[in-house]
Amino acid sequence: MSEGEKTKPEATLTDNGPGGTGSTVSAPGVPEVERRQRPRPKISTTPPAPPPPPKLDDYAPIIGKPELDDLRFLARQLRGKTVKMVNSTAVGGGVAEILNRLVPLINELEVATKWEVITGGNDFFEVTKGFHNALHGGEYAVTQAVKDIFMMYTEQNRQRMQFVEDLFVIHDPQPAALIASKERNRGRWVWRCHIDLSNPHPEVWRFLRPFIDQYDAAVFSSPAFSRQLAIPQYLFYPCIDPLSEKNKDLDESVVQKVCDDFGIDRSRPIVTQISRFDRLKDPVGVIQAYKLAKKYVDCQLVLAGGGATDDPEGAVVLQEVMEEAADDPDVIILNLPPWSAIEINALQRASTLVIQKSVKEGFGLTVTEGLWKSKPVIAGAVGGIPAQVIHKLTGVLVHSVEGCAYQIRYLLTHPEYAAQLGKNGHEHVKENFLMTTNVKRWLLLFQILLGTTRPHPPEEG
Repeated sequence: MSEGEKTKPEATLTDNGPGGTGSTVSAPGVPEVERRQRPRPKISTTPPAPPPPPKLDDYAPIIGKPELDDLRFLARQLRGKTVKMVNSTAVGGGVAEILNRLVPLINELEVATKWEVITGGNDFFEVTKGFHNALHGGEYAVTQAVKDIFMMYTEQNRQRMQFVEDLFVIHDPQPAALIASKERNRGRWVWRCHIDLSNPHPEVWRFLRPFIDQYDAAVFSSPAFSRQLAIPQYLFYPCIDPLSEKNKDLDESVVQKVCDDFGIDRSRPIVTQISRFDRLKDPVGVIQAYKLAKKYVDCQLVLAGGGATDDPEGAVVLQEVMEEAADDPDVIILNLPPWSAIEINALQRASTLVIQKSVKEGFGLTVTEGLWKSKPVIAGAVGGIPAQVIHKLTGVLVHSVEGCAYQIRYLLTHPEYAAQLGKNGHEHVKENFLMTTNVKRWLLLFQILLGTTRPHPPEEG
């Protein structure tokens, strides 16, 4: 045994969370080695020049030419129609990432589509963040002042925007009241909800529902999220772009450089969670799970994320994360700018395990990204995540800090099983969660709403 090294006694760790296996695995003692202090991460402060966006034909090697032919066929009946998509932020979060690729692809199919972002002050986004958390089941008081702020900025955005298109897709609660601009005989309006509405705060939902009932359709990310509404409802899974900077294949040299810049040792296991610094993503719980697992297996933890312009709580949560990590040199916290897609891609590809320990989640595109890169994923069994992580087939689901710690240890000590999970996860994403599949669903829904096609009537009997 080398100098400066001591061995911990054999120990056990059990997954006793609500969804845990209750099983116990023993592991030999893990060496505890004195390690140097990590260098300060080198984080880019200058946005890179954006690459040219992929064209539809670029997806043929991934999904096949027949799938592309289907998209072009569906789009023919929509040529000459116009679409407006509206959300609350141009950068940060999965909705902006989806729209950044969805809109150009629909335009390439000759369906003229525009993306606009609402504006508002800090008071507006504090209100809408409160709505967001409450719709996930949290507490929030809808006072008259809250209503006034929400409606004041809604009216400002209504006056600033024009609503002359044939189709309008309004994303999430922040711009939901724009429905007041709906004209009786023009346009079809869709409310696309990306969050978990399975247990909304009654007061907040009571305030928002009258707006939603005025739409022509609502789209949810999971059957469990749907509510009793007076309008048709549809299921669309969110998606990733396999050719984006965040998901495309990378040269090994790029991956290595990013790890070097961030002080990550690739000779040791790397456990990574990439998410906004948001309490619903439970970054503090991830650190706690890492600390438990670290008693039995050697690993490093990378927590990488950033903020979104419509989330004022990020700085507070980041401070909580820093305090929980304390001075542990094997916890690497990276507050990344919005232009860090290549860095995030490289971090996921360098990771041994990918974690998404959300306690509430609309869908969790970081899960999709990890699966696409054939990584074994450990994720909270909440929201839309179980549609992606089929327990013990495409990844593993957890319900507690202890369960997460158990799975970290189990997968790190069973690499063949972990590799199979990653392989299965990649195929699952390819079949269900790619951008081209999302484009097809929108084209079909647009046709239904405009009456250019109709869903099949139910079979008798």
